[in-house]
Amino acid sequence: MNPLVLAVVMLVLIAAAAGLAFTFGKKQATKEYELKVGSAETRARAIIDDAVKTAETKKREALLEAKEEALRNKNEFEKEQRERRKEIQQQEQRLLKREENAERLQAELSKKEKELNTKDNTLNRKAEEIRRMHEEKVHELERVSGLTADQAREELLNSVRDDIKHDTAKIIKEYENIAREEADKKAKDYIVTAIQRCAADHVAETTVSVVQLPNDDMKGRIIGREGRNIRTLETLTGVELIIDDTPEAVVLSGFDPIRREVARVALEKLIVDGRIHPARIEETVEKARKEVDNTIREEGEAAVLEAGVHGLNSELVKLLGRMRFRTSYGQNGLKHSVEVAQISGLLASELGYDVRMAKRAGLLHDIGKAVDHEQEGTHVQLGAEICRRYKEPAVVINAVESHHGDVPPSNPISFIVAAADAISASRPGARRESLEAYTQRLKKLEEITNSYKGVEKSFAVQAGREVRIMVVPSEVSEDDMTILSRDIAKRIEDEMTYPGQIKVNVIRETRVTATAR
Repeated sequence: MNPLVLAVVMLVLIAAAAGLAFTFGKKQATKEYELKVGSAETRARAIIDDAVKTAETKKREALLEAKEEALRNKNEFEKEQRERRKEIQQQEQRLLKREENAERLQAELSKKEKELNTKDNTLNRKAEEIRRMHEEKVHELERVSGLTADQAREELLNSVRDDIKHDTAKIIKEYENIAREEADKKAKDYIVTAIQRCAADHVAETTVSVVQLPNDDMKGRIIGREGRNIRTLETLTGVELIIDDTPEAVVLSGFDPIRREVARVALEKLIVDGRIHPARIEETVEKARKEVDNTIREEGEAAVLEAGVHGLNSELVKLLGRMRFRTSYGQNGLKHSVEVAQISGLLASELGYDVRMAKRAGLLHDIGKAVDHEQEGTHVQLGAEICRRYKEPAVVINAVESHHGDVPPSNPISFIVAAADAISASRPGARRESLEAYTQRLKKLEEITNSYKGVEKSFAVQAGREVRIMVVPSEVSEDDMTILSRDIAKRIEDEMTYPGQIKVNVIRETRVTATAR
């Protein structure tokens, strides 16, 4: 057979076989699909039936729970209503009781009001009877005493006024004594110490020294390059240099008078020398310090010689020399001490006491002021410590401690020194106060005292530290004296400015004169 034909026949057979196979496979697949679809529908119906049954069951359960909840709520509501009704009934019962009580109280009040009205009428009648009896008694008393009611009242008021005035005077005296005792224990000489050692109005005058310059160009040389010279000088001396627009002058400022004197001497030497640089400044300051030390020793020796006091310790002499640069209200401390020594000697001589001891105590009474700007404590305390350290007699130590009243004087010398100190400090011109201000203060003092009723004369004594007032005995009683002195002291405090304190003495003197013939 022809191979080509054979190939064609084979292809036809293969195609026929493939067609038969496709047709059989399709039928088989269709049959399987139908079987699967039928099975799925069956399962779906079963699932739907189960879901319907479950939903019906859930529905019945939900309905049951809702009915139970509604029943429970109903029971609770009914229970709450019952309790509310019970509370309302109780409140109604309480209100009824209150109304009953209120009615009962109202009845009682009405009854008591009637009783009070009755008593009020009775009291009015009795008050009228008492008033009538009082008038009768007043008339009887007026008839017996020979005084009217107004006159008797005036007499009574005068008596009460005198009693009150007497009691007021007693109270004032009592509190003045208490205040004086407290002041003796606690008061110190704060004002003098504060003015000397701290900032006050006159500090600018007592804590500066002025050095004159030959020309203003010298200021630049004192300052130096970048301020080296002035810094060196301030560091070595402990004093501040004030270089301002003041022509041809430099101000040295410092609380320590010794350091200020050292700075003044050193600066004057540098100006004369002309060579101003740190090394030269250091050398000059050391020389100035030695020179000031020599001056202190010489001043102390001169003061001891002038006062006529011998046998003092050399350290005490140096401390006295330091007083040369110490002032109090402008009064030089060393000169004041010498004055007190001389006055104390004169007083002791007149009174017949130890002149040498009085001079010694007077010279050393303010020795504490030589170191009070360096150590803590008042000049009285420091002075007593210094005297004890150098074995001074007990009389001198007591005079130092008591000259401002810090401790009681134990011997006549202490009284003499205190009096001499007051005399030296209070004389006109001794301390910084012009004569015009001094006289004006005395005049004002006498004007204030003379302005009061019953004052006959007044005298300002003790350089204005005491005023003595003479009163008319018939116009000012003994109790009035206490009140008058207090009023005058208060007015002096309010209207005047003065150093220290002013003592007000009111003097009432009654004289009776008879002549025998």
